[in-house]
Formats: sequence, C-alpha cells, structure tokens
Amino acid sequence: MKKYTFTEKKDTRSGFGAGLAELGRTNPNVVALCADLIGSLKMEKFIEENPERFFQIGIAEANMIGIAAGLTIGGKIPFTGTFANFSTGRVYDQIRQAVAYSDKNVKICASHAGLTLGEDGATHQILEDIGLMKMLPGMTVINTCDYNQTEAATIAIANHHGPVYLRFGRPVVPIFMPKFTDASNENKFEIGKAIQLTEGTDVTIVATGHLVWEALQASEQLEAMGISAEVINIHTIKPLDETAILKSVAKTGCIVTAEEHNIIGGLGESVSRVLVQNNLVPQEFVAVNDSFGESGTPAQLMEKYKLNDKAILEAVQKVIARK
Repeated sequence: MKKYTFTEKKDTRSGFGAGLAELGRTNPNVVALCADLIGSLKMEKFIEENPERFFQIGIAEANMIGIAAGLTIGGKIPFTGTFANFSTGRVYDQIRQAVAYSDKNVKICASHAGLTLGEDGATHQILEDIGLMKMLPGMTVINTCDYNQTEAATIAIANHHGPVYLRFGRPVVPIFMPKFTDASNENKFEIGKAIQLTEGTDVTIVATGHLVWEALQASEQLEAMGISAEVINIHTIKPLDETAILKSVAKTGCIVTAEEHNIIGGLGESVSRVLVQNNLVPQEFVAVNDSFGESGTPAQLMEKYKLNDKAILEAVQKVIARK
C-alpha cells in the first residue's frame, strides 16, 4: 500500500487565499467580495495586489450574493467569501433565486465549515451546507481535503462556467496531496473526478474534506490487521464520480463513506443513491448523527462525534461483517 506522509500542516482556508491570489495575477475577470471576514478568508494578498477588483460588502451576506450575481452580467467571475454558515443558510434564498435559478457564474467560497470550526460552537458549525447546496440544480459542490487541493480547486473553478460552492475549513491539517498544476496531467485537479489514493480488495472507503486524512490513517491500521482498504478522495460531491465508486465496490463488495457533515443530506446519501440504482452493496456511514455541534477544540469534537480514524475502523469492521 502506498504510504502518505506530511511534512507540514496548514489550514485549507490558506489554500483558498493562495489560489485566489494566483487568479488575481492570471485572470483579469476574477473579482472578490467579502462580508467583513478578510483575515478569516485569507484574502489579503488578492486585495493587496488587486485593490480595484475587491469589494468589501460588510455584514450583509444577502447583498453580497446579489452584487456577485450582477457582476457576472458584465463578464466578471466573482468569488464571494465568508463562513460556511453565512455562505449558505443565511443567504439560501438569494443563492437559489439570483445565482442557481439564473445560472450565474458565481463562486461561493465558504470557510470554517463543519465541527472543526471548534470553539465558536453550534451556531457557527454548519453541518447541513453540503445538502443545501447539492440540491440546487446546476450547482457544483466541492469539499477539499488539504492546502494543496484547496489552492488547486480555487484556480480550477474560475475556468468552470456556472455556480460553484467551494467548502473548506479553519484548522491546520496535514498537507499530503501533491502540489496540483495545470501542466501535469498526473497532478491536475479535475472537477468531478475522484482520486484513488490506495488500492484495496476488501472494502472501499470514500471520504471527503478533513476525513480523507483520517481515512488514510485508518487504511494503514487496517492493513496491519490484514484488511485491504481502497481509499478514494471525493473532492467533488456534485457532480459525483459515480464511475470511480462503482468500479471500486464491484471489486470490494462494500463501502464506508466518511464526511464532516450531517449523516442526512451529505456525501453518504449521494453514494447511497448510486448504489441503489446500480449495485446495492452494504454501506456504513461516518458522519454526524443528525445533531448540532457544540463548543470545543476540533480534536475534541471529532472524537466525540466519531469523525476520526477510529470511527472509520469501526465502520469498516461492521460493513465487512455484512458482506
């Protein structure tokens, strides 16, 4: 099995900041809007280099979405930035009517998603955002796993026409994916294309966001137990790479899905639909079990809500027993 290691940790929101800064240098149509959270979204470099292409909207998220939709009419590619809770739940009507229904080329970029927002607590820890956004017709939904992948995704969505929801986080996490570049086919970020990280024959583990690293850690422990796990990094939840999932489960005969999201409405349910329609194999879910979060450190919350390598191990053992 290929071993994944890391030499440093960074927050995925900094990957967004780096990708946005690069777009500022290479794509003159990219503009950025923020709802009074410049530092939290790591947008400083873009603003420093392109002050005339930045709009500080203030704490008026609905207005920000409306302005972004309007900017697309003139050919601009607006990137909006605020916390995931404010990027979705607070402005869902504006996104549905002004962006999704109208097929506007707006990139909704959301930081501080999931439980790993940490000490700010349940009011800010949105666990429903993937479900909200994937239900909107035409909306692409991307949830990245580390700094490198977030940087690459930010750059990639600028070249994708149509509304996009890009989800990333606050805590520092291992950087384990290669540096993605447009010049290398091997390291190119492709929207809607899953990445197989390990090969396995006994179980498929499909993970997204912060749970990808946990899945890799679980796979190494499973290998020591004599269980061969195939780990797939699903960075694009919509459109879902159904081919990659079905190819894997045809070999392994069972699957575990892992995500930092409510068990209802997230990646796991999207995978279930694919299985029901094509190849109904046993599935177990690693996700928040239909509850709100609470205040605590990211590590404490991931442990309490069973969103770590230990929870994935337990799910794998359970799903294999059902084969």
